Amino acid sequence: MRNALGSVDTVLLLGGRSEIGLAIVERLVRRGARQVVLAARPGENGASAPVEDLERLGAEVHVLEFDAARPETHAALIEEAAAKVGDLDVVIPAFGVLGSQAVYDADPVAAARDVAVNFGGHVSIGLAAARRLREQGHGTLVVLSSVAGVRVRKANFVYGSAKAGLDGFAQGLADALHGSGARVVVVRPGFVIGRMTRGMTPAPMSVTAAEVADGVMEALDTRKVTVWVPARLRLAFAVMRLLPRPIWRRLPR
Repeated sequence: MRNALGSVDTVLLLGGRSEIGLAIVERLVRRGARQVVLAARPGENGASAPVEDLERLGAEVHVLEFDAARPETHAALIEEAAAKVGDLDVVIPAFGVLGSQAVYDADPVAAARDVAVNFGGHVSIGLAAARRLREQGHGTLVVLSSVAGVRVRKANFVYGSAKAGLDGFAQGLADALHGSGARVVVVRPGFVIGRMTRGMTPAPMSVTAAEVADGVMEALDTRKVTVWVPARLRLAFAVMRLLPRPIWRRLPR
């Protein structure tokens, strides 16, 4: 439950090494969250730095095993997290595979496997989390979508199509939760400079994990339902959605 001052008290991060996810959790802990669950694949939190950093900030940190590729385990994971800390105030699924379109073109099985994580894994954990939040009558699910899914580009259309599906799922889930006390925040960052995109040329209006986290915090404070990071991407994609396909196809990679 939220604490006596109305601040978030409990946080569940799914994807315990995510730079964006950890940046959000750090900000929540600095603002009063005291119970944190980091859920990650076995061995993913072998580097104990995230746990130690959050504990130094005053949080009690629990580490659970989580595999996005095993949806049959997701409902139990949500319940295990709740058993550790009580009601879940904020749930952040922050896992995924960027992949390479060239690799996917050569290996359709790899493409299907990664889409199962990037879309199917989020559907499974999102529905399990939503059920818990609905039962509680409060809580926020933060869905990390992407502008890559707003209009899919040929340069990364497998990844983009998974993000398009996730974005649509998140919007539908938000409508399904309306009136329950629980809610969904859909976050649409542009190119995020970080570990996942290391070696890639940043796109225009690129952002950092810290900037995405700041956008999420603003949404939690103002109860926004959709966040574009940076905000000017919203206007840019209002135009890009209208570009004729022959022009869209010619955009640089």
